[in-house]
Amino acid sequence: MKLEGFPKTVTLGDGTEVVVRPMNPDDAPSVLEFFRGLPEEDRQYLRDDVTKPEWAERFARSVDFDTVVPLVAELDDKVVSLATLYRTRHGWSTHVAELRISVARRLQHHGLGTAMARILVRHAIGLGLEKMVAHIVENQIGAHRAFEKLGFHKEAVLKGHVKDIHGMKRDLVVMANDVSHLWEAMEAMVSDFQPAIE
Repeated sequence: MKLEGFPKTVTLGDGTEVVVRPMNPDDAPSVLEFFRGLPEEDRQYLRDDVTKPEWAERFARSVDFDTVVPLVAELDDKVVSLATLYRTRHGWSTHVAELRISVARRLQHHGLGTAMARILVRHAIGLGLEKMVAHIVENQIGAHRAFEKLGFHKEAVLKGHVKDIHGMKRDLVVMANDVSHLWEAMEAMVSDFQPAIE
């Protein structure tokens, strides 16, 4: 599957312009550099050790835009955000997709994560997906608030389900939202600042 309408320019709240486009296999080194540049607290609850070159190569090879849809945002030719939509094509959850978003610390709280989410949610609607989920570790307060602002609600808590990079067990919170309601919530946010996407 090919994604249409890219690259897109996103203008953030402070006027910064970033370019959003689909990731390609050649982006593995840039994505690795992006994750290595994140502070440890931003990486400690990610599912994989994203600082390893073998992870970046494996992830880049997994890009097929059919089940894994990753977008990168670039500023000054450097990756500053990675947002990915994961879906399954077979079985009882073909109507569900998972959303994951990481943003460089210096661009957090400027609307980039929301802009990336909007692009992927629009894509999800086009695919006929009905439900979005996000997995958040209990003490990721910022992520929890961000997804709540998008209309996600807590659907389940899995006790001791996650071990952070230091081996400490944490609860995993599963948040969810109907795709159409999620889009409505994003559109309603125009009363707040909404990044311009062209």
